Formats: sequence, structure tokens, C-alpha cells
Amino acid sequence: MSENKKRIRIGIMGGTFNPIHYGHLVTAEEALFQFKLDKVVFMPAGVPPHKRDKEILPPEERYLLTVIATAPNPDFVVSRLEIERKGPSYTVDTLLELHERYGPETDLFFITGADAVWEILAWKDAERLVELTEFIAATRPGYSLEKFKKLHVLPEGKGREKGKPRVSIIEIPSLAISSTDIRRRVREDRPIRYLVPEGVASYILKSGFWKD
Repeated sequence: MSENKKRIRIGIMGGTFNPIHYGHLVTAEEALFQFKLDKVVFMPAGVPPHKRDKEILPPEERYLLTVIATAPNPDFVVSRLEIERKGPSYTVDTLLELHERYGPETDLFFITGADAVWEILAWKDAERLVELTEFIAATRPGYSLEKFKKLHVLPEGKGREKGKPRVSIIEIPSLAISSTDIRRRVREDRPIRYLVPEGVASYILKSGFWKD
């Protein structure tokens, strides 16, 4: 009976979300559709180990913005796992804990930007990391995929060569939107409507983020 049990497919959308914007949401929705995911878990970083930007909002504020942005979509959930963890947020620790929570019947898909894939080997416990998840790399239209030929991309259901990441590519036009540009617009009193969900825009403007 257990052999016929349907496997659960969960997307993990990690990021600082400083702030979350439509590029993140469209990427998650496209991954949900293309990879037939059961849900996408947004994972705001607590203390990003590779970012020390003074413009990064406190974890609770970024968590709240992510909740506001994802609330209308029943297939999106937001996790507090990383923001409640003490110390830096390492992806390998998160994936190990998620595997423990969801059990062996679950496949995890880590959704990230295409450029971030090239940082994988610099992440903590990279060899262990690539055994825990498959990667969905989001690109802009026209992005050169030549360098991805160096990665070990395998067809669905095939085995994995030890130590090699498995990466699939999806194109997302709205990735032209960036959190950096949104923060700049806030500082310059320029509009951010239609770049972020309405509730996120209202909360940012009322809270005075990035004005000082």
C-alpha cells in the first residue's frame, strides 16, 4: 500500500524578502504550476549569513510583509523556521529540518534566482545541500544558459551524481523587478504600486521604512 502513496512535492522559496515583490510571487506561482508542487513555503531569512546590509529590515517586519503578500493565495504559506532560529540562517540546516518535519514521502524543490545557483558550492555543507533538494532556477528572458551546461541536469525520476546539483530553469519576465530598486524608490518618494502587492505598499509607506 505504501508503494502507491502519492509523494508530496513542496517548493521552498527562500530569500531576504526586503521587501517581497511581484517578481517573487510570480516566480513561486510559475514553479507551483510547472513542477506540479503541492504548495510553496516562503522562508524569510532570519540573519542572512551572506548579507550585512544596513538596509535589511528586522526579521519580524520582513515576515509580516511576506504574510501580507502571500495571504490571497491558498497554495502559499510562510514559515517562521529561519526567523526563530538563533544565529545565521543556513539553507542546509533549513532543508534538514524540513525533511525531518515532512518525512521521507516528501520531495523538496528549492526555488532561487539563476545567478544564486553559482553560489551553491560556496554555501555551508554544499555537498550535503545538493542531496537534500532539487533546484528551480528562475531567469529573465534572454538570460544566457550556456554556463548551465556545466551543471548535471537530469530528467525527472533519474538518479543523481553525487555532489552535483540538479537544476531546472524557468523564465520569469517580472524578475526585472528588484527589492533594491523598490527601496531606492521609497527613499526618493517614487511610486511602488504595481511592483509590490497593495497591502505591502501601504505597510511600507505607513511604517516609513528606508526613509532615514
